[in-house]
Amino acid sequence: MWRRLIPPIDKRSAKSFIRTNERIRAREVRVIDENGEQLGVMAPFEALKIARERSLDLVEISPNAVPPVCKIQDYGKFLYEKDKSERAARKKQKVITIKEVKFSVTVDEHDYQTKKNQALRFLTEGDKVKASLRFKGRQMAHRDLGYKIINRLIGDLGEAAVVEFMPRMEGTTLHAILAPGKKSEAAPKKPAPAPAAPASNPPAAIEA
Repeated sequence: MWRRLIPPIDKRSAKSFIRTNERIRAREVRVIDENGEQLGVMAPFEALKIARERSLDLVEISPNAVPPVCKIQDYGKFLYEKDKSERAARKKQKVITIKEVKFSVTVDEHDYQTKKNQALRFLTEGDKVKASLRFKGRQMAHRDLGYKIINRLIGDLGEAAVVEFMPRMEGTTLHAILAPGKKSEAAPKKPAPAPAAPASNPPAAIEA
């Protein structure tokens, strides 16, 4: 019994689930040529014959249409343009990650300022920040101190951060989630210089 040989599946076609040439199984297809002109509805083998005469491929671009839509084009070039547009779309997408900044109830001022600047840098780069503070042992009796530290951080970051989740306890850890705010950079305000004292004129001599 004679069997029709099915050509091997193009790996690129299998990966993107795009049927081409002999792999198109529809009874009839609507065909568009390489210049965007409608060639009408015909059997796939007739469309493939036209594509071969032009040294091009028959690519199924709308498999769910009735009938499916196929285009006569260079399949390699089609994949290149498709990958190029997908890469461009990925570049425009900002992948937002959550960076964690950890505090302790006994944090000193220098360490606090370091952690605050770290959180500000993460927000400036477009990432979210998880500010967390873990209580150890008897520190659980002083949870108000932990809330003061996290709330101070929120206040110090100002418009550089938007609070997505207010400070809350989970087990022995207090945490809040902060997202980038309207201001990409919150520069500390410089104190205004003190006004210069007016120059004192020497007292005029009093004539007798």
